[in-house]
Amino acid sequence: MKIIIAGAGEVGFHLAKLLSFESQDITLIDTNRDSLAYADTHLDIRVIRGDATSISVLRDSKVARTDLVIAVTSSETTNITVCVLAKQLGAKRTIARISNTEFIENKDEVGFTKFGIDELISPESLAANEIELLLNQSAFNDTYEFEDGALTMIGLSLSRTTAFVGKTVREVGKEYPELKYVPIAIQRYGTQYTLIPRGDTKFKEGDQVYFTTTRTGVDHIYKLSGKVREEIKNVMILGGSNIGCKTANDLCKNSFNVKLIENDKNKAFEIADDLPNCLVINGDGRNVELLQEESISDMDAFISVTGNSETNIMSCLVAKSKGVKKAIALVENMDYFQLSHSIGIDTLINKKLLAANNIFRYVRKGEVVAMTKLNNMNAELLEFIVSPTSKVCDMVIKEIDFPRSAVIGGVVRNGEGIIALGDFKIQSGDRIVVCCLPQSIAKVEKLFV
Repeated sequence: MKIIIAGAGEVGFHLAKLLSFESQDITLIDTNRDSLAYADTHLDIRVIRGDATSISVLRDSKVARTDLVIAVTSSETTNITVCVLAKQLGAKRTIARISNTEFIENKDEVGFTKFGIDELISPESLAANEIELLLNQSAFNDTYEFEDGALTMIGLSLSRTTAFVGKTVREVGKEYPELKYVPIAIQRYGTQYTLIPRGDTKFKEGDQVYFTTTRTGVDHIYKLSGKVREEIKNVMILGGSNIGCKTANDLCKNSFNVKLIENDKNKAFEIADDLPNCLVINGDGRNVELLQEESISDMDAFISVTGNSETNIMSCLVAKSKGVKKAIALVENMDYFQLSHSIGIDTLINKKLLAANNIFRYVRKGEVVAMTKLNNMNAELLEFIVSPTSKVCDMVIKEIDFPRSAVIGGVVRNGEGIIALGDFKIQSGDRIVVCCLPQSIAKVEKLFV
């Protein structure tokens, strides 16, 4: 697949890195010599220095023969212009990164496809949605919904009190036959090793385990895991960034009590005017006295989304030390992801990863409609639509030559989530959720083409 990426910033570089691992034909365009030099020496891609809105630069990058153009510069105007020009010059599909979430909310009405933009991606909007989802599933440290919650992926650390610690997957299935769930990935405590569980895999204390389950299964997993569904009502947000403001706005609409702390005085006044239902405080969120004055210990959740990863991590640690149940930090450095559970923060979120995951599904073969990478884990969760020509169509699951390093997490049929076992027959139109390690992705894709 021939792909052009405009913008060698964090999102662009991360995307180029992921796609180069997939052996895609990547061209990266940017005006910044240093960013391109770093990408050129670290990745197996072609780089072009120049303005991506230049028609000659686009032609030089062979845009007429390109399958996908992804514009992820820091300027949404540039991204929109690049996509419009690329489409006119013969590119098959285009994706633009934007920061104004109004564009996404009104995309059908405005009709961006008529201009030549097939998809709009807002990292800020994705991060705000992720935060809201995490607050709704408060006991879990990672969560993702398929088809409006028909199937839900949840991640949690197993404590000593979890009912199924010390038992195998098969034993848990026999002991709790009413439990509708599939364990899809496990990371052993203190290791970087991800395994796809089988029937004889044993759950151990400290494991980070990911399950897929139906709407009713979430409550069962709460009960068996010993986790308590905490009601989250009072939320403190540190940082009046785009993510902070969108999160505050969304939470206020859903009747949360929100306090937002912003260091810049003028910005704080602007936010207070824009968000009348949110209590906006002008001050330095790193100041522990200020946090105590604003009753941080009475908060159910603390969300730190300033532009500084270290500030976000440290302020979340302060919040946890004051008894806050849920702490979520925005981090830019991908390496920090490995630290999240060991340092005591519930969840780290990363705009680059969210945006890249969202864009990545357009590169996958077969009818991939959703995908996410599991936090901290070397595994991906993909959702395929089964077509009449798919190899798996009309086959029983146990008869499919499925790789050992992949597992079917569930099926959505006619809007209803189903935990599908070996005797389940796959039909055309089914949406299949698959968890797989990188080495088996290509084989899994071929089954659904």
